[in-house]
Amino acid sequence: MSNTSKFVSEFCDIIDSYGGRDKVMKALCYSAKLVSGYHAKRNPDLAKRYATASSKISGARATLRLIDDIPMIQYALEYGLGENEPDRVMAVLGVTANIVDLLYYPIEKVCWLAEHKIVDVKNADRWDNVNSIFWVLSVYLNLMRTMRNFSLNQEKLSCNPKLSDIDATVLAKHRLELVSIARISLDFVHAVSTLPGGYLWGGKLTTFQVGAIGTLSAGLGIYQIFAKRRLNK
Repeated sequence: MSNTSKFVSEFCDIIDSYGGRDKVMKALCYSAKLVSGYHAKRNPDLAKRYATASSKISGARATLRLIDDIPMIQYALEYGLGENEPDRVMAVLGVTANIVDLLYYPIEKVCWLAEHKIVDVKNADRWDNVNSIFWVLSVYLNLMRTMRNFSLNQEKLSCNPKLSDIDATVLAKHRLELVSIARISLDFVHAVSTLPGGYLWGGKLTTFQVGAIGTLSAGLGIYQIFAKRRLNK
């Protein structure tokens, strides 16, 4: 099988899963937003077309997230109080992140219902602001957990005087966590930008900047999927 055929086969396997398909849709969504931002003044008509495409794909992703509650509840129940975490800090971060996510999903649903005028929601803008706050908290806690886990693993590896004795796969997975930190950091920058003006850099990023950040984050996410699949073979 040629390299092209292998890549196509792997790509098809990735988009066959919910997580992989969402990453690809995210890449398409923010790539369109990037093009829209770039052409905002150069070619307004073209910018509008790409903005519409980005909005439609974003809406499709939001619709698919409507069924995320059940897997999230199952994960939270299985996680419990973080008894399997390596230390107390990781357990506290994990439990807190689960609580935030369990609240975030219903809030996002209210915003979705209000946006599509399925139900009448008073102060819809306030719900959107609350949704942004919970998104920021969720991403921030995820970032803290990833950084903490990377730090703990780094300490374990540093205690081994002979790097050659460490399994190559373990090292590769550890280094891949740096990609996770970079990706989640980009998501955090994006999430904060959706906050109301006056809160950190809320509302200060241009369409082009948001598109660039989202596209890069999605690209790193797709790279991680490919990398993890190859490591697990």
